[in-house]
Amino acid sequence: MNGTPVVTVDEMKRLEKRAFAEGESDQKYMENAGAGIAAAVEKFFVTPTSDTIYLLIGKGNNGGDGFVAGEILLQKGFSVLAYHLYPIEECSPLSQKMAKRFAKAGGKMIHLQSEPTFEKGIILDGLIGTGFQGAAEGFLAEVIEMANKSQLPIFAIDIPSGLNGNTGEVQSIAIKAHTTLFLGLPKIGFYLKEGWNHVGKLVQVDFGMPERFVEDADPIAYLVSQEKAKKALPKIERSRHKYEAGYVLAIAGSPSMSGAAMMSCLATLKAGAGIIRLFYPEEMKTELTTAPYELIKEAWNLEDDTRIFEEAKRAKALLIGPGMGRTEKAATAAKNILAKTTLPTVLDADALYYLAQDKEMSLPEITLLTPHHQEMLRILDAPPTIENCLSYCKKKEVTLVLKGAPTIIFHPHTKPLIIPHGDPGMATAGTGDVLTGILAAFLAQGLDPRNAAGLGTFLHALAGEIAACEETSYGIIATDLIHFLPEAIQALQH
Repeated sequence: MNGTPVVTVDEMKRLEKRAFAEGESDQKYMENAGAGIAAAVEKFFVTPTSDTIYLLIGKGNNGGDGFVAGEILLQKGFSVLAYHLYPIEECSPLSQKMAKRFAKAGGKMIHLQSEPTFEKGIILDGLIGTGFQGAAEGFLAEVIEMANKSQLPIFAIDIPSGLNGNTGEVQSIAIKAHTTLFLGLPKIGFYLKEGWNHVGKLVQVDFGMPERFVEDADPIAYLVSQEKAKKALPKIERSRHKYEAGYVLAIAGSPSMSGAAMMSCLATLKAGAGIIRLFYPEEMKTELTTAPYELIKEAWNLEDDTRIFEEAKRAKALLIGPGMGRTEKAATAAKNILAKTTLPTVLDADALYYLAQDKEMSLPEITLLTPHHQEMLRILDAPPTIENCLSYCKKKEVTLVLKGAPTIIFHPHTKPLIIPHGDPGMATAGTGDVLTGILAAFLAQGLDPRNAAGLGTFLHALAGEIAACEETSYGIIATDLIHFLPEAIQALQH
């Protein structure tokens, strides 16, 4: 599942220093970066227009990248205006050199000492690089605020100014980018805390670092690989029967919460499982009259789990928690099942609540947890940082799908996987129940928990993107993800 490595700021600097030590040229890298940035901006415009490309230039080499891009865009017929916040002689030596080339090419430069003027066009942000870790203050903060208020698309060079590239924190204010043109490898801060709200679309710019240095990177995480997700998709043999397709048991639902149970079960079938059997509380029977025909339903009294374990002999996976309720009776029933089952199991919703209340609760050998950030905070009694989540996975020997924007997958023996997909419209009731069903389906079809989590979460996010295209982000409901799941699978296959 490992795709593009995601690194810390220090690791990216280490790779660059190693490249320079072996004879690579920092000027050549800047020229390559500027060319890549210019190409991305040109692609946005398609052809030169009367609009202006506004360069925001700081002291560092990010500003030099901006000057190089500006020079190239001038040569292609674009109107480019550079606002520099500091006297050019205070900028990095390489940036000074590129500023002279920009001016020689006919570029107009203004040393900003009052608020900048932005009319039609776009903004290219080269104010602060990835080394910045404090708070943007004073005139710098004012310029960032003006850029954000301009409503022009902002293209950030390597990182939105004001964003911490390691933590994703914004201590005062940061650029809200339309697109971040990151150089080399993506930085972990893009995907943490406020980072995801500031980076916009992420576009990689190749500045010419030899592949051997990239391969030597020590990443903190990986983006999920679409190609490897495709390879993980279970193959369907022509002679397959329904039990080979995967038999899933669901322990879910309670009075007034039947929808959570039905959505998780239907998602299981749509993700390829051959059979789903729902064990539901007897009091919920009247609420299941409209349940899908394909769903096998069986009432139980939450005290005698004999039938559950009879079916467990044939089943391949278990999902538990959606809509179960938080009564003592439901919690006791769930704990008893989890202590005895040998099935690969997905825990969600109320099952995670039971775990937060009883942190030593027994879990099956193969367990996949699916908390959102608040649920994980309650389980950990600490912030769900990368370090804390990894430590928990290693201690408990579980796989963890930390739901969020973006979702991050943790496994005891590998680096985390980041799913850089999805849509904000997916933040609606029931989408987690749908994900639980998808994950259970892939466990039942024989995938190991990390691959099941990577593939299932990727397809869930892709279905959300497709739903947003069809329904808009405002109109997405959880069952849309079930509806568009086959289309997401088809998109992955092709």
